Amino acid sequence: MTDALKRLSDEGVAIWLDDLSRKRITSGNLAELIDQSHVVGVTTNPAIFQKAISGGEGYEQQLTDLATRKVTVDEALRMITTADVRDAADILRPVYDRTDGQDGRVSIEVDPRLAHDTAATVAEAKQLAWLVDRPNTLIKIPATKAGLPAITEVIGRGISVNVTLIFSLERYREVMDAYLAGLEKAKAAGLDLSLIHSVASFFVSRVDTEIDKRLDAVGTDEAKALKGKAALANARLAYEAYEEVFSSDRWTALERAGANKQRALWASTGVKDPAYKDTLYVDDLVAPNTVNTMPEATLEAAADHGRITGDTVRGTYEQARAELDAVAKLGISYDDVVQLLEDEGVEKFEASWNDLVKSTEAELQRLAPTEA
Repeated sequence: MTDALKRLSDEGVAIWLDDLSRKRITSGNLAELIDQSHVVGVTTNPAIFQKAISGGEGYEQQLTDLATRKVTVDEALRMITTADVRDAADILRPVYDRTDGQDGRVSIEVDPRLAHDTAATVAEAKQLAWLVDRPNTLIKIPATKAGLPAITEVIGRGISVNVTLIFSLERYREVMDAYLAGLEKAKAAGLDLSLIHSVASFFVSRVDTEIDKRLDAVGTDEAKALKGKAALANARLAYEAYEEVFSSDRWTALERAGANKQRALWASTGVKDPAYKDTLYVDDLVAPNTVNTMPEATLEAAADHGRITGDTVRGTYEQARAELDAVAKLGISYDDVVQLLEDEGVEKFEASWNDLVKSTEAELQRLAPTEA
């Protein structure tokens, strides 16, 4: 079952699971995926926590204790989410040790309502790192304009970061620049650069969802022929940018000081259009020193019938550029698409977080002890 996953790992793609719940931790399922399916990391986001905590299983005792202590709903959510991340980090600790800190990572996101507030994002990142208190944690910071200086500041303090919600090639370059600036800051402060890690989460499937919709609106044969190509082209050109930045003189100076490359992480790799093969964003995004974080259904599909045929990224840059150019010639604005996707991404995470706040608040009220 896992031969394809082993081949994927052997090609230099770290397999991370894009899901976490207390039941997955306590049932032994996470440990099983690490042992049998080559999973070496976990990512979470507000939508994942909303689904897990609203499902309720495994959270009642902690919610009861929090209700008894009369904590605020925001504080309760911090306690619940950091407990799950801490426990998952402990399960993944042997992977972290075996890979010198590169994998064995668990990500936790700053409150998405802070996405456009630099200072608050930095403060929240510091608080989350302190609360989880595990070296194999990554603090997720969105790649908004306000997020960029926050990334530099947090990396500069020696906290490892997963930069999320990257859609555009221009923004990705800004993210890499923010990471290098953070490393330079950390170096100036005398910190050990070898202990600082980062991934840049470049979102894939949503690009096809939006561009395909616009191609359908154009309706020509030429437009239809381009469906399902933009997301892969965008991600492949992101890897070209990664290769360029991490072979620069600026990077070489940091590498000599012990710094680690910020790996490209393919996020949103579950296929949204049933017309496409369900392993499209796994099979066709194989490149060294990358991460692919998969929802469980995609992980199972890749294990069952993934076709891993070696590197499917390098050597494709010219074709990728031609495909994005062809989309642009049909009047579809790349800049408009990626900005819309970033705005929607933040809004969706905010909505999930707000739903989670409401459902948690209701549970705290339900479980609060009645006054004698």
